[in-house]
Amino acid sequence: MSKIKIVTDSTSYISKDYIEKEDVAVVPLNYVFDGETYLEGFKGEFDDFFRKLENSNLFPTTSQPSVGDFHQVFKDALKEYDEIIAIVLSSKLSGTYNSAVLAKDMLEDERVTIIDSETSASNLRFLVEDAVEMAKANKSSEEIIKHINNKKNSMKVFLTAATLEYLKRGGRLSALQSTIGNLLNIKPIIELKDGQLQLLEKVRGKNRATSKIISYIHENVEKISICHILNLEEAEKFKSTLEEKFPKASITIDDLGPVVGSHLGPKAIGICFY
Repeated sequence: MSKIKIVTDSTSYISKDYIEKEDVAVVPLNYVFDGETYLEGFKGEFDDFFRKLENSNLFPTTSQPSVGDFHQVFKDALKEYDEIIAIVLSSKLSGTYNSAVLAKDMLEDERVTIIDSETSASNLRFLVEDAVEMAKANKSSEEIIKHINNKKNSMKVFLTAATLEYLKRGGRLSALQSTIGNLLNIKPIIELKDGQLQLLEKVRGKNRATSKIISYIHENVEKISICHILNLEEAEKFKSTLEEKFPKASITIDDLGPVVGSHLGPKAIGICFY
């Protein structure tokens, strides 16, 4: 059987320990904040960024990995592996997918497959983990690709922000909408649907927002990740609630990084699940 290398990008927020253990390649996205350019890091490395964001009026800009970044990763991987499957951030949220496709075209090598996950964060991590396990079980690239393309269609993401300030800074809301919303304690419910972040509805108060998010979860859910930004205490309470309601599901807690989390800001919380 072919030896298959799994590649993803930093918005999967996979732990450094996992990628080292499973030999997954992670191509980082970039962000510019206060005049400095940074590579997005790994789970557990984001707190300093969000504390700085919380105490600043500035807002970061983000950019996808370069074609050259992907090209080098693919070129190196093909020295050791027979095939590559790259599973990356939704093409409607970033140019990351396009960079990966152009890198494949430069290589002119059909052993590289690029999959638009149409998702991000923990759901992207779930897809990568499935691909890794299937590759270890000697499944063919065709079987893995089919599984990933089927699985991504059964995934959901719902998030809420503690304040509308960061949606305003990122250009998603006007200053007036943000001010009125904060005065009325309005919490947005944001859904990742068809590869794009969309405002699903607005509710009043944090408890109503989290209750509403829970109501969207299917009874037969298999995996849930509680995603948060500087909000571990609430995430742990949320986890206890979900464990009671969905005892058969695997439930984890994950951090959101700068690229995905900037628009939501500190104290944001939500779920990824399938």
